[in-house]
Amino acid sequence: MTTQQDVQELLRLLVGARKLPMLQAMSHVKALQTVGLKSIQQVAEAPLPDVERAVPDAKAARSLHNACKAAVKRGDAGAGGADAAGGKRPASGAGGGGGVSSKRARPGGSRSSLGEEGGLFGMPEQMTPDELETSLALPADTDEARIASAALETNRAPLVLAFAVELLRYTMPEQPPSSRLSMAQAVVAANSRYKAHSLGIESATPAEREGWGEGQPKVRVMGREIHVLKRGGYTWNGEESIADSSAGAEDAGDAAPHTDPSQSQTQLLGTPRATPQQRQLLAWSTSQSISLKDSTFIARATHMPDPAERKKLVSSLMAQYPHLKTATHNAWAYRARPPGSSRVVEEKFDDGETGCGALILQMLRDADVIDTLVVLTRWFGGKFLGPDRFRLMRNCVGGALSERMRLTGTNAGLGGEAVWGLDVEAMRSKSTVRGAGPPARHHETTVVGMQIHRPESARNYLLRSFATAEPPTTDLGTDAKEENKTEGGAVSGGGKKTAGAKKKTQKEINLEKEENLGLLLGALRLLYDSWADHLTVADLDQRAWDWYTSVRPSVDSGPSGWGAKGTLELQKILNLRRKA
Repeated sequence: MTTQQDVQELLRLLVGARKLPMLQAMSHVKALQTVGLKSIQQVAEAPLPDVERAVPDAKAARSLHNACKAAVKRGDAGAGGADAAGGKRPASGAGGGGGVSSKRARPGGSRSSLGEEGGLFGMPEQMTPDELETSLALPADTDEARIASAALETNRAPLVLAFAVELLRYTMPEQPPSSRLSMAQAVVAANSRYKAHSLGIESATPAEREGWGEGQPKVRVMGREIHVLKRGGYTWNGEESIADSSAGAEDAGDAAPHTDPSQSQTQLLGTPRATPQQRQLLAWSTSQSISLKDSTFIARATHMPDPAERKKLVSSLMAQYPHLKTATHNAWAYRARPPGSSRVVEEKFDDGETGCGALILQMLRDADVIDTLVVLTRWFGGKFLGPDRFRLMRNCVGGALSERMRLTGTNAGLGGEAVWGLDVEAMRSKSTVRGAGPPARHHETTVVGMQIHRPESARNYLLRSFATAEPPTTDLGTDAKEENKTEGGAVSGGGKKTAGAKKKTQKEINLEKEENLGLLLGALRLLYDSWADHLTVADLDQRAWDWYTSVRPSVDSGPSGWGAKGTLELQKILNLRRKA
């Protein structure tokens, strides 16, 4: 009997060893299944003409056939070891030879169907999304006085990681912390690989240039494009509270009148009393209300076949839900075709909520939605939310549009899905050295053999990378050293410590590094905050790299400076803030 793992093993071979894009690999697997070939073992044992029936390209079919034979011979066909008759291969030493030895059971549960190591969405097993994101929290200290006086010792790679992680809070606020860490690590890996290649430290061509990751989506972070893997179905709510959708209007103070809401809209559109189908089309689709730090957001979407109806529809919404008039902001955007025209008209309005109209309009474009008006309402709670504001707005607008599409039977991708940063070097490494143990680079296999940058590794890298810079030393005379010696045996005034100085424990060193990371991330947060409302997402992303290069530690140029450490003065980051 063929199992799901058989299919996964076959996909791994196609994506890894054969270097096929995921979509093409899945197409091949489906074609092979139609001719009864559902595992590596079955493909290896089938006559070549049977494989060619599924893969018309004779050269590709022969190559796949040989690859499956080689995989079976090596003994890494995995669960594809079921033979064509449905029987299982004997284990190693049980007669027949060539089998795969059984693996020792993992503590804490069986292997996930989506990955070799880890549970759903590549997370550690038995961990919910909220638990995962909470475990990845990073410190952030925005005390300007402490930041201004801090000098850290670090090398450049973790500084790029810190810049990228904090940048993604502003450019991709809908992404959970785990995704931001993973994508930021992908940026560091790609940058380091290209730099090492250009310096002659590594002779191998970067994996991306060889086509690894081809077929997967790309995103741009700090000016560099990286391949990502969608984490289908992964949801994360952050710290906000979400009301039940049926109670969303009540929680936001929207007591609907005891009249048929479709009647007023139907009359506004100049049509007779609405039919059930029209009522469904014309009703406002409402998102869940989301609250954070006393601010509440809720979004509504409705059908609008004529841009001229926008004003009437907004007025009818305010009449239907009078409490909306007490909101701090009622931003809106629409895309619609005027009657008899193929031209799409777009318009947006922030109502004081900076960037909200543009966000709604971009989501409508990304989903390819037309003839739709979206209104997003916010009651301001008195506390600024920073980049979380955009994430909450996106979630509300996405909820309203999803409900709209469900009611109207429209299929469209809303975007904003959580993603992993792909580790393309590990993908190549695993393909090159199959059966020789795990690659040296830390990664985890998630969906059908795709390697990702684990967020836990990125977080740990940040936590251990920022030591306190030693003050500059001076050559003091003997008398001066005696005068400046403190009770602990250390020399003050920049002199070197004596043997009597108390050595810090590893715990104290780790705590100090964590505090330093908090100061660095706090400085970056203050920097990005000062520019976020004045730059587009693309401009902020581009400037982030320029800001990094202006403050990074000075090291020797060329191979001698590779991995070298230097001093980072956090005051330099504060100096980059936008002048009020």
